[in-house]
Amino acid sequence: MTTQLTMRAGVLEAHNGPLRLSTISRPEIGPREVLVRMRASGVNPLDTKIHAGTAAHARHPLPAIPGIDLAGIVERSGSEVTRFKRGDEVYGMTGGVGGVQGSLAEFAAVDADLLALKPANLSMREAAALPLIVITAWEGLIDRAGLNAGQKVLIHGGAGGVGHVAVQIARAFGADVFATGSASQRVTIEAFGAIFIDRDSPVEAYVAQHTGGRGFDIVYDTVGGKVLDASFEAVRRFGHVVSALGWGTHALAPLSFRAATYSGVFTLLPLLSGEGRAHHGEILMEATRLVEAGKLVPLLDPRRFTMESVGDAYALIRDRATNGKLVVDV
Repeated sequence: MTTQLTMRAGVLEAHNGPLRLSTISRPEIGPREVLVRMRASGVNPLDTKIHAGTAAHARHPLPAIPGIDLAGIVERSGSEVTRFKRGDEVYGMTGGVGGVQGSLAEFAAVDADLLALKPANLSMREAAALPLIVITAWEGLIDRAGLNAGQKVLIHGGAGGVGHVAVQIARAFGADVFATGSASQRVTIEAFGAIFIDRDSPVEAYVAQHTGGRGFDIVYDTVGGKVLDASFEAVRRFGHVVSALGWGTHALAPLSFRAATYSGVFTLLPLLSGEGRAHHGEILMEATRLVEAGKLVPLLDPRRFTMESVGDAYALIRDRATNGKLVVDV
């Protein structure tokens, strides 16, 4: 059998420029890595910011191969890898930032700690849509807020990427889930099992209606800006606010007067720093169990893209013209 020594990859040479499809050397793997033959690459809003060079927290030195999320097949395992073997179908959030090769290529050398076995009942495209949003939702609800059954949980942006997954995880853990969104997103939010709240409703109105004025036990902000400020008003005494977009300047007095707590989620930290990578693999293993139990379903935009048309996918995300996660077939 002849070993393939080269691969096709999309290379970004200048911010906001097109990907140059190139034939380059296939990566070598280290003892704790696996070589993954790519089948699908998930596209996130963060990918578009990295492409534009506007993500200060996620620099990717150029030239670079983008793509944060992947689903594919293990081609070969390093000498210290015991969890995966050739032919295993895997998924993970594995690169595309910090100089680590991304998923817009035929192969990638991937730290095995970042991977998990793909849910058997998902296609490669569906699996590639999940890693970043599942890890972000899980870290906020489970790792930071310590979600328990019976709690009242408010998800801001319940039809978005992280939001629709957070709704499902919270429900799987037995919480009573509420989610904000636009009127056009009501059907989607309710289909995932949350009680819909119009995002334009005054905070005091929906807190009174759904909690008797007490406030929510956990509020997960996936939107940022003024929505994070509203979260501090919506949380109950001794409750917890989590945000995946805690940028800007915010007044903490409303939070402090409730003796509530706040956590930020920075999903990229293990990938960028090398610390905590095994936990990302563990989260994805838990996600696989939820998916296979029918408790977690990705919302996938039906439009299909290839490495030649990645720019079209980026444009749809920038224009907020998507209906679910976008995925590139590799």
